[in-house]
Amino acid sequence: MAERALHGVNLTGWLTLEPWVTPELFADSGALDEASLITALGRNRYRALVKKHRKEFIEAADFTRIASRGFNAVRLAVPWYAYGSKGPECGPYAGCIDYVDLAFDWAEEVGLKLVLMLDASPGTEKASHVAIDGSLDFREYKDALVEVVSRLSRRYGMRDGFYGLEVLSSPAVQRHQWLQVTEGVQQHTLRNYYRDAYQAIRRNAGDDAVVILPDAGIPGGWRHFMAQSRYQNVWLDCSFTRSDMSKRSVPGPAAVRRLADDARKRLLQARKSGLPAMVGSWSGALPYADSLMTPEGRIALERVFISEQIAAFKGCSAWFFETWKTSGRLSGWDARVSLATFERRMLD
Repeated sequence: MAERALHGVNLTGWLTLEPWVTPELFADSGALDEASLITALGRNRYRALVKKHRKEFIEAADFTRIASRGFNAVRLAVPWYAYGSKGPECGPYAGCIDYVDLAFDWAEEVGLKLVLMLDASPGTEKASHVAIDGSLDFREYKDALVEVVSRLSRRYGMRDGFYGLEVLSSPAVQRHQWLQVTEGVQQHTLRNYYRDAYQAIRRNAGDDAVVILPDAGIPGGWRHFMAQSRYQNVWLDCSFTRSDMSKRSVPGPAAVRRLADDARKRLLQARKSGLPAMVGSWSGALPYADSLMTPEGRIALERVFISEQIAAFKGCSAWFFETWKTSGRLSGWDARVSLATFERRMLD
């Protein structure tokens, strides 16, 4: 285990395709996510495309550069279909477990820790679509996800670079609003899955591996859950997604600080669970473009926003910037751009 907090980056859009990370892969197809891209291209063209992308988009040199920037960890989204046809419910997707192996080799060579995150919703921002079979009933595929968690923890649990495993990607909890029920997973069903995934990791990776639970958008809804003495090394992830950001407007530095205050409040709620809090995903992107703001002014405001968030995350067990690389070097999202002007000591 690392003695200090983990400060790292996500490798979003590498093992699963994301149109905002690599829009050129989706150009002219009419597809907005990986599933529809397969339909548009056909299985053979899709597999050739994704094979070339995975080989070229992230390489050993990226891990070296990440470490040289002062980061000590990487958060890697691993899709449920990582084992391909040898895993459960793979469908038309192309497996990628060999690239996860490479990520461990590259990380260990430069002293980075790896946090794996089981991605059950590749290519979509709709957290209710975490179903591997297109269903909204989480119970239909819960056992398949536990199987993948078990395999990953067995394969990597003893690796030097393995720090922990986040058991799901951005689930949405079903909520009752007046006479309507929102789409999502019932919280008791999600809790049962968390317990089952925890047991699978402990059986295969021992007690030192950190088990990370996404807060599902309700940071205050996990008070005392799995914080009892019989559970060890369990963290709660309070990621800040693009949809969170789009709900607020930012006309200036004062509003940016209010956004950072929102982050502090959410983390305070999460800590009431009794579990250590981490931030699995955050960015420097401002919610909207101000037509009156100069490019220089926007860059300065993004720097303020990043600085305020880093201060808000002080005391967290870990944070991971979203993301290390985008093909368009997106300001606010690409760590090579957004964090380039920050000294290493400011990121520590």
